[in-house]
Amino acid sequence: MSRLKQIETFVSVANRGSLTAAATAEGVAPGVVSRRLDALEARLGVKLLLRTTRRVTLTFEGSAYLEDCQRILRELGDAEASVSLGGVKARGHLRISAPAGFGRRHVAPLIMQFLDAHPEVTVNLDLSDRLVDLVNEGVDCAIRVGELSDSSLVSIRLAENRRVVAASPAYLERHGTPRTLADLASHNCLSLGQQRGWLFRDGEDIVSIKVSGRLECNDGAVLHEWALAGRGLAWRSMWEVGEDLQRGALVSLLEEFAAPPTGIYAVFPQRKYLPLRVRLLIDHLKHSYGAADYWAVPSRRD
Repeated sequence: MSRLKQIETFVSVANRGSLTAAATAEGVAPGVVSRRLDALEARLGVKLLLRTTRRVTLTFEGSAYLEDCQRILRELGDAEASVSLGGVKARGHLRISAPAGFGRRHVAPLIMQFLDAHPEVTVNLDLSDRLVDLVNEGVDCAIRVGELSDSSLVSIRLAENRRVVAASPAYLERHGTPRTLADLASHNCLSLGQQRGWLFRDGEDIVSIKVSGRLECNDGAVLHEWALAGRGLAWRSMWEVGEDLQRGALVSLLEEFAAPPTGIYAVFPQRKYLPLRVRLLIDHLKHSYGAADYWAVPSRRD
C-alpha cells in the first residue's frame, strides 16, 4: 500500500471529520479508508485518530502529524505543478471565508472565474460575518473588510474600502440635507445597534459619532434596503452603494468629512507554505479589484 496514499487519506479524513465523507470524496468504500488508516497507524506505531460511528477526533500526535502532512502535500503539489506540461497548474481544495454581503457581490463571482481558469481546483466558500478561526477551522484564506485586529495572521491588501453617508432623494426632500456633523443629531440614522459610531475626519482628527434613529438592524444589507426606501441616513461602504449613487437612487452626503479609507484584505495563517492555489486566487482577486473599471461597472453580482 502506497505511503503517499495513506497520508492523503489521513489528511482527507482529518479535514472532513469522518471516514464516510473522505471515502465519498475519494470515490472508494469506507472500508478502504479504514484499512489505509489502520496501516498508517501500524507503521508509525501511534494512534492518530480516535474513531467513533459519528466522528473522528485527532490525537495529540495526530494533530502534529497532520500539520507536517499538509505541508508535504502542498509542497509536492507545487513541485509537480511547476514541471507539468503547460506550465504552473493549481490543484486541490480551497476553503475560503468572506463577509456575507461583500462575499456575495465581490468574491463569489470572481471565484467562478477562477475555477474556469483552474479546472483542477475545488472551492468551499463560507459566507459569514463572524470572525472565523482560520487555523482551527481549516480555512485557507479569509477576506476581511476594515482594519485587522489579529496581528498573528499574514495579510495582503486587495483594495481600499471607503465609507459614505448616503440617503435617498425622497428622504432628503422630506427631511433636508445635513451639512455639518452636528446636523446628524436631527436625522433618522440607520445603525447597526451596538456599533462604535460613524467615523469622520474633523479637521486633523478622526472622530466617532454615536448616531441614533428609529431603526436599528444587525444586518447591513437591511440598512441598505431601508436607505433605498427613504427611511433614513446610512453609513455604508462604497462596494455596497456605489451603483446606487451612480444611478441616483442614493445621494452621498458630508463628503468633506469622510474618514480615510480602510482596507479589504486577504488573510491567511502563514506565508511560508502558502499553497499555489491560494496564491493564484489572491492574485486573481487583487488583479480584479485593481482594474480601473471594476468598481464602476454596473453590477452583474446581485
